[in-house]
Amino acid sequence: METFGGQPNRIEKNTIIKGNITSEADFRIDGKLEGNVKTSGKVVIGKDGLIKGKVECVNADIEGSFNGELYVSELLSLKNSARIEGTVNVAKLAVEPGATFNASCTMGKGTVPSPSTHKLQQPPKVNEPAKVS
Repeated sequence: METFGGQPNRIEKNTIIKGNITSEADFRIDGKLEGNVKTSGKVVIGKDGLIKGKVECVNADIEGSFNGELYVSELLSLKNSARIEGTVNVAKLAVEPGATFNASCTMGKGTVPSPSTHKLQQPPKVNEPAKVS
């Protein structure tokens, strides 16, 4: 994991946390978190990991489960074992076959509120309607 602003943080398997987390470094969750995560780094939810709440980050890799509001200012990568429910706002989305994605999704630069510790985003670009060929 690439580190932003410090050592990466970890919530290990069989650990349950209820509360809010703010960090300038990357965060990996292999346990369970009920609450909010705000980071200027990357959030990784491991295969056995679960987050119920709101997440604001720059990048995210999800192998486990997420239920809530997800704001990713750059790339969200869903692995084949990922299970997503809720609301997703993302600039770019990569989904592996097998991932479960039951969420309303808004995509494009400027649609994602950036974490306060992250640099400011450029103004949003106007989305064009899909073209049929």
